[in-house]
Amino acid sequence: MMQPVTRLSGVSFTRNGTHILSDISFTAHAGEHWALLGPNGAGKSTILGFCGARTHPTSGTVEILGQRLGRVDMQQLRRAIGPSTPGIQFALHCRSLRSADRTHRNDRAAMRWSASAAETRRAHELIDQVGLAARQDALWPTLSQGERGRALIARALIADPRLLLLDEPTTGLDVAAREQLLETIDDLAVTAPDVATVLVTHHLEELPVSTTHALVIAHGAIVAAGTADEVVTSGTISRAFAHPIRVGRDDGRWSARTVRRQSTSDAAVAASA
Repeated sequence: MMQPVTRLSGVSFTRNGTHILSDISFTAHAGEHWALLGPNGAGKSTILGFCGARTHPTSGTVEILGQRLGRVDMQQLRRAIGPSTPGIQFALHCRSLRSADRTHRNDRAAMRWSASAAETRRAHELIDQVGLAARQDALWPTLSQGERGRALIARALIADPRLLLLDEPTTGLDVAAREQLLETIDDLAVTAPDVATVLVTHHLEELPVSTTHALVIAHGAIVAAGTADEVVTSGTISRAFAHPIRVGRDDGRWSARTVRRQSTSDAAVAASA
């Protein structure tokens, strides 16, 4: 059986006397694409911290890439995990993408590093893969927010990670930039089929079509976990957000709308129909 990429078992977490998570369990395997859903303050970012080998649980166990937190060098483990946040500002060309990855890894030789021909080709491939070939010489400050999001995915993939974490990657993007970024994420199912992803959001419209599984939490506890089709439903989302929500799906993309309460006049019309 394929080894899990991420496994949380009975995880609880307390910070400064405040209980944040209770009995969280889920397992992600290679090639699965998980959505982590829930209202603000539910504990999503804390779970992502476990997945990124940056936070230890108060109780329970966390295994990332077969290594249990507390029994492994966290810094070394993080080298196999693709972050989606910028560690430094960098120029978007081959050497800078690779150098940025080396710097993220705290490699002291990063500034003396020189790309091989194969590494240069790989960087060019990734830049083209995320749709930024025309911007390959652009400096970080000149990129739009959407371009930065795609550049960060390329930066993460250049290290050949087995796990890619995406923390609300479409926040602040306009509609076109959001769709371009989601297309880039969807393409990973083909271009990097063995990479597992965990994407955090509280907007169903921001879920990629390629989402295979979902973990829905509220108040630090699991509401539901499993395949996306089974979990991302009107009932589950309504319970998690404590509000009547109708979940729809069209052409592989989800949507969420408040269930409209029937007015007295509407009820009269419906009754007479």
